[in-house]
Amino acid sequence: MRRAILLAAVILSALLLQTTVFAEINLLGAKPELMYLLTISFGILEGPSSGAVTGFAGGMAQDFLLDAPKGITALTLTLLGYAVGMTRQFIVTPSPLLPVLLVAAGTFVGVVFHGIVSFLLGQLDTAWLYLFRVAVLSALYNAILTPLVFPLIRRAGEGSRSRRVARW
Repeated sequence: MRRAILLAAVILSALLLQTTVFAEINLLGAKPELMYLLTISFGILEGPSSGAVTGFAGGMAQDFLLDAPKGITALTLTLLGYAVGMTRQFIVTPSPLLPVLLVAAGTFVGVVFHGIVSFLLGQLDTAWLYLFRVAVLSALYNAILTPLVFPLIRRAGEGSRSRRVARW
């Protein structure tokens, strides 16, 4: 129960920050993708199932809040969270730079994949060059935010885990 409340609070906070504070702060026309950052972070910390659940819940919430075509962001983030979570098993010695690189690469791939799915469904209304520029800049923006957000997500995730109780 604590995990569900934590996930809902984190997703709601990220959506509120993304639509209010970060909506006004542009980096050459690109804005941060906090749902991508959260999904990748949960995938790194908790594994593929937690990354996929976070991606689906965050994607659906973002689609409904921003009045976007329903399901495209949820599909993208679910696949992204699962894929990043699967890479967790190959991490032998974690470094402080690894989450930054994974968030940057995951954000770039996720934004491009979102654009491809939108194009296939007839929803893409921008040029491909602009899409790649936004993907690179969003990846850079999320990489800059990762050292600030990743430790907070790690502490919140560790605090919400249920403790094992030995009963005699």
